[in-house]
Amino acid sequence: MRSKPGRAATIPASAGSIGSCILLYRKGRAGMATYSSTIVAATRERMTERTASVPWYIWCAVAATTSGVIGGVWDISWHESVGRDTFWTPAHVLIYLCGILAGISCGYLILATTLQKQSALRSVSVDVWHFRAPLGAFICAWGGVAMITSAPFDNWWHNAYGLDVKILSPPHILLALGLAGIRFGALVLILAELNRATGRLFGKMQILLFYMLVLLMGLTVGIAQELTNRVFMHSAKFYLVVCLAAPLWFAVVGRVAKHRWAATIMTGIYTALHLTFLWILPLFPAEPKLGPVFQKLTHLIPPDFPMLLIVPAIAYDVVRRRGGAWNRWAQAVTLGTTFLVTFFAVQWPFANFLMSPASRNWFFATNEYPYFIPSNSPWVRNVFVTVEHSSGEFWMRLAVALAVAVVMLRIGFSWGEWMKRLRR
Repeated sequence: MRSKPGRAATIPASAGSIGSCILLYRKGRAGMATYSSTIVAATRERMTERTASVPWYIWCAVAATTSGVIGGVWDISWHESVGRDTFWTPAHVLIYLCGILAGISCGYLILATTLQKQSALRSVSVDVWHFRAPLGAFICAWGGVAMITSAPFDNWWHNAYGLDVKILSPPHILLALGLAGIRFGALVLILAELNRATGRLFGKMQILLFYMLVLLMGLTVGIAQELTNRVFMHSAKFYLVVCLAAPLWFAVVGRVAKHRWAATIMTGIYTALHLTFLWILPLFPAEPKLGPVFQKLTHLIPPDFPMLLIVPAIAYDVVRRRGGAWNRWAQAVTLGTTFLVTFFAVQWPFANFLMSPASRNWFFATNEYPYFIPSNSPWVRNVFVTVEHSSGEFWMRLAVALAVAVVMLRIGFSWGEWMKRLRR
């Protein structure tokens, strides 16, 4: 029996439509599954970024360095205000707490990473005498040992030679090396984590990076504070000392930190911390306990007003962004000249202000002197000390300062590039 043409044509069309619908349905389910998997993966990635936390050993290293910074500034003020009355001053406790905390935490990290074969840190560790741990842990542990070793040495030195009014005594040098080791070790720990981090953890680690570089620059500048007193600010030697300390860290932070105003941020934090100590320390009472006493004191002596490094830092960042395509030596020469010229231009007249009666107030604190400074000292009389004996010697030493700034910047560029590659 023959079927009708219209019906025969309709049946195949209907069957084709049903097959197409089934095929589209299956493709839709597969697409929805892929889309759902993508959403789940993205959600998990966002949750991982939110819950990513700074490792505990980095917090221990940061806490140790902070304790050392507070204790160090406090100890200098204690020596200038009270004298050395006992080894167990609160400032000394904070200083050596830095070494103990860094030594114990990093020592535990080394042992744990070495003994635990399944430790997640083994893949990002180095081998030192068959011990395994991140490189920064070994540096921090060495710094802790050096600091703890310096404690009895410092106590013996004072008992043998009495009060030392100079910062650079042998036990203090060993102590400073230990402090520098812990700060640099903490920096290496932070850099290794930063260079592996993504998302929010990267932002957290970059904040810690700025903080640690501030403390390292503060240590480098602060250890030469006997040569950067305001009475020397009209000498070329002063600028030479500053060029040895500051440009290196400008170059390092400019290479490592992913921020267009990296040097400005670092120097701004340094200035803010310095001012905090300047304004807080005089709030605490103190009086000399050793003689001879040349200055009557009733409170702790603050540090000197910070140098105006923020100005060359701003100039450095501006010029650095415009010279990104230059080779490293051309950058070093340009940025070194920028640093010295801008710093000289602002610090020289500012030194005149610091020597004037207008600065003798709580804000600038130029009327604060250690108890052992005689009244006829240039520091008390606000008189510049002549270091160079002729204009030729002055300009020659200033030229040396420029050359030093260039070399330190070039070293900082290479050091910063190494830090960017650090993963362990």
